[in-house]
Amino acid sequence: MSELFTFSGLINNGHTFIFLFHAILIVLIALFLSKAATRSMQIVPGNLQNIFEVYLQGILWMGKDVIGEEKARKYLPLIGTIGLMVFFGNVIGIIPGFESPTANINFTLTLALLVFVYYNFEGIRAQGVFNYVKHFAGPVAWLSPLMFPIEIISHLSRIISLSFRLFGNIKGDDMFLMVMLMLAPWLAPLPAFAILTFMAFLQTFIFMILTYVYLAGAVALEEEHH
Repeated sequence: MSELFTFSGLINNGHTFIFLFHAILIVLIALFLSKAATRSMQIVPGNLQNIFEVYLQGILWMGKDVIGEEKARKYLPLIGTIGLMVFFGNVIGIIPGFESPTANINFTLTLALLVFVYYNFEGIRAQGVFNYVKHFAGPVAWLSPLMFPIEIISHLSRIISLSFRLFGNIKGDDMFLMVMLMLAPWLAPLPAFAILTFMAFLQTFIFMILTYVYLAGAVALEEEHH
């Protein structure tokens, strides 16, 4: 049914093409808006610059309570970029004629794997391979044969948690909106648009805060080790 609800379906109604089209589109939107916001920085910011400044300050405020201000600033580029990709990926599907790339498991799984690899890399870089792997065994030596596989499964489950939570929520939102537009294409969907916009913000926040939490776990291990 993608060809009935996406403009890109007029070019090619293949699901892979439609997904890639919208994934590339949100990247271009994020790059364009970021460039426009920073093209002529002013002491008294314009509307777009002000929006991005509030966005970045919000990320720092969110991360400061989780990981500390210094680390929040260090990981700001990662969290900020993920936030833009997830938000635009969520909200574009609310516009009739477009599809959310975050409603595709390939997109959300890629983001989840990126977060997984990065926070483990940070832990290994800070402590070394041996010390980082050692913490999976837990503080009690005789429980290590039990704790080690549990911790490994727990960390691997984060990939599923991050990817499927975002994918499932946005896919469900898109299907709900599609049904509403088919049944009552004019006034009835208006409350649905408000709810789906709120969900787009909420799912973006959840993905960002969980990324900070996972990074904080690796940093806390480093500080505990020292």
